[in-house]
Amino acid sequence: MADAYELSAPNYRLDGFQAATERIEDDFLSVTLSDDMFVPFSEHHSADGRDSYLLLYDRSAIWDIPGAAEYVTLHIIRDVEQRTFDFASERHPVVPLAQNWLIRRDCPQEAAEVSHGHGPRPADALTARLEDLLRTNPGNRYEVLDHYTDNPCSFDVGVEVRTLVHDRHPESSAAPYRLFLEETTKDMRTYTVREGVFASAEEADTWVVERNSPLPLAPAPPHAVGRRAAAARARSTINGDGLAVAPAPVSPPPSTEPAPTHSRRSAR
Repeated sequence: MADAYELSAPNYRLDGFQAATERIEDDFLSVTLSDDMFVPFSEHHSADGRDSYLLLYDRSAIWDIPGAAEYVTLHIIRDVEQRTFDFASERHPVVPLAQNWLIRRDCPQEAAEVSHGHGPRPADALTARLEDLLRTNPGNRYEVLDHYTDNPCSFDVGVEVRTLVHDRHPESSAAPYRLFLEETTKDMRTYTVREGVFASAEEADTWVVERNSPLPLAPAPPHAVGRRAAAARARSTINGDGLAVAPAPVSPPPSTEPAPTHSRRSAR
């Protein structure tokens, strides 16, 4: 799997630029401290040279606190006259949420698509449809409350990502708490996304901890499976082989001291 990581380094295009303030410089250095472990998933640079958008997979996240999000987005804003720059950055548990962040900051939607062919593929049309919902977040319906990435860094167990959101859509009022469950197979070839419905965040927490019943799935709208899902699936792949999730796992270094955990039980 080593070839999966032999990708180009992130291209910040900051030669000849300096941070607008010392605080910005310190923050940028902090965000990019481990950028030798970043795998670029997409990059877009505006024609006028003022904006750059990057979606990156951070392989070092597996050594962070348990459950840490593994995707990083960067929006670099340049003052081409003053030769200075500012930036914004955020971590995300899954690629569609990272893409949504970039798109909301005026990155062209097509430029936020994954631009390499490494990693697992969406297993079915439902996965593509749910990823499309998270990517577009129509009407700003989803508010992310919590998330947890369970990556054991083993070829014997797959990766599971849990994202708890509050759904503002009127049709979800009876069960507005949605748990998006992304499960990647242990061979890292495919993954599925499913949407669980709960009346409260505590209900979702309890299900995650106990797992004594199947995930209570959200009903699919009648028009969900069809051309829109097929189009979403096509956007999630490159020539049918690429995908918008993490590359194969990396084995962590020898045992380290336990790190602090996330605050919410749904994130465990």
